[in-house]
Amino acid sequence: MPQETTRDESWLATIMAETDRAKEAFGIEIAELERGRAVLTMLIAESMVNGFGMTHGGLVFTLADTAFAYACNEDEYVTVASGADITFAKATHAGQTLTATAERRWKSGRNGIYDVSIVDETGETVAEFRGRSFTTNRTAPTGPGGPA
Repeated sequence: MPQETTRDESWLATIMAETDRAKEAFGIEIAELERGRAVLTMLIAESMVNGFGMTHGGLVFTLADTAFAYACNEDEYVTVASGADITFAKATHAGQTLTATAERRWKSGRNGIYDVSIVDETGETVAEFRGRSFTTNRTAPTGPGGPA
């Protein structure tokens, strides 16, 4: 079940949740959100499978990267990916629901490491993702497409 997020000016992930068009386009929903941790889900649509009928790896990465973004935007400063790696473990197909759980492993100064586990609806591992973050000195953007 999606979690309602309450806007908190000191927590950029809550602001991002209001204007994240990519999340909306892929039907990604926030199931849980706390500083340093996020759980997101995505139902695999027919339009998300490749020529072999399997979920396109780029869309599995998109779900993981989105969970990573919510977990690492823990304060009022924009945090971005400085790199990421993914290992695919199992194929999935249209009609399945994937759940990505992102958790902070380490954070020091402006840098962080976050691990994301992606599982299917049976709890089987689909992929493992590790993201490296960098916190900028920018606050939430304003204007068209950005938070008010």
